[in-house]
Amino acid sequence: MLNQTLDQVDLDILRLLQQDATLSTKAIATTLKRVNTTVINRIKRLKDLGYISGSTTLIERKKFGDILIAYTQVHVNDHTAETLLSFQEEAVKFPEVLECYHMTGAFDFLLKIIVKDMVGYNNFLVHKLARIKNIGALQSYFVINESKRNLNYPLDHLL
Repeated sequence: MLNQTLDQVDLDILRLLQQDATLSTKAIATTLKRVNTTVINRIKRLKDLGYISGSTTLIERKKFGDILIAYTQVHVNDHTAETLLSFQEEAVKFPEVLECYHMTGAFDFLLKIIVKDMVGYNNFLVHKLARIKNIGALQSYFVINESKRNLNYPLDHLL
């Protein structure tokens, strides 16, 4: 169901900005056949409503040589609200942690971790992650090949 605060122009603007956040408002206006002022106002509104929270540049990781990406499942021993929140607050402080999700299932959290190599992963695990209180079990999966990486939300399929 289409969110009542968004119309097709908003969705088109979001789609274009997801593809290239460096697009000027003039370029977006031209593409959408709209007035530049309309696009400026729409983008401001989308930011004010929280649909746009920032922009980023995607870096081609292969340019940095071989790096290690790990998905690590974390089980915490204590499931009080304080422990769960504390783990999240501590885990997201590490620059190696790109993503942190509180999950359902056998494990409580899923972390996406990026390091230079296995030695770097071991150092991260021993000197950082394992120092967080109440960690029980860890299970790591290492990326062999990245065949797709897309950070764009498929807006047509979500609304």
